[in-house]
Amino acid sequence: MNYLVFDIGGTAIKYALMTETCEFLEKGEIPSYSNDFDDFLSKLEDIFNNYSGIKGIAISAPGKIDSDTGYMFSGGALHYNTGKNLVEILKQKWNLPVTIENDGKCGALAEAWKGSLSDCKDAIVIILGTGVGGGIIKNRKLHKGHEFVAGELSFIINNTNAKKGEPLNMFGYSGGVYNGLCKPVAIKKSLPKENVNGKFVFDLANKGDKEVLEILDEYCYKIVLNIHNLQHIYNPEKIAIGGGISSQPILLEYLNNNIEYLQKNFGNMLPLSKPLLTVCKFQNDANLIGALYNFLNKNSL
Repeated sequence: MNYLVFDIGGTAIKYALMTETCEFLEKGEIPSYSNDFDDFLSKLEDIFNNYSGIKGIAISAPGKIDSDTGYMFSGGALHYNTGKNLVEILKQKWNLPVTIENDGKCGALAEAWKGSLSDCKDAIVIILGTGVGGGIIKNRKLHKGHEFVAGELSFIINNTNAKKGEPLNMFGYSGGVYNGLCKPVAIKKSLPKENVNGKFVFDLANKGDKEVLEILDEYCYKIVLNIHNLQHIYNPEKIAIGGGISSQPILLEYLNNNIEYLQKNFGNMLPLSKPLLTVCKFQNDANLIGALYNFLNKNSL
């Protein structure tokens, strides 16, 4: 049986025709920018009309989502999705079973199903992108939390010593690739910020640029401080790092170096536990794979 799977992101709508064994038959993507919700729906309709004989629709999307009912409390970057029940709307339009889950949680499901966490009972996924996405695997199942926000790592407050009225520093800002890595490199190199992206930064890092390596080290230390907290809150078997920059071996090297530093310089006591890091197996396909797994679980296929 074949299924149409959507990964709805802030810049692109990725889609794939997939089998229940996770085989990709076709893949594609279109820009996700839309004028309003109706325009967004028409884009999904255009993709849907290219296929026949599919048995269901699986969706990964940003925002706070009740994945049991399909209601989207927020649409993340796609504000026109806020307050909509995309599942019910598409069920009525296409007369097919439809499921939806938050994108970070889909990434975690993919790794737990067939990825780098498939051998784990309890694990965490940290996805480094524009912000910091994530997901928590508990007893081999996705842990969503009372209000479906478990794993929304961007909202962790880093400067907990802030006084009332002072700005808050969120993990999604300091851990986001642009604000935490690209922007400091642009400032240090006196370059236009729009010209500096992750690829540019890691090209320089891999060439041994000292200034960039210092910034990368500072960035990874901030990530590791949050990893340490997550390790001692949840104590998972592994923590998988995802996002586009996770394909760079030097990132994992610097993260592990900073874990070692923190372990050795923790003051008068040792940390109770040491995080074990791995890299997500699935990069750009993670949300598609996780969305399909979510569909198969909910429909008992």
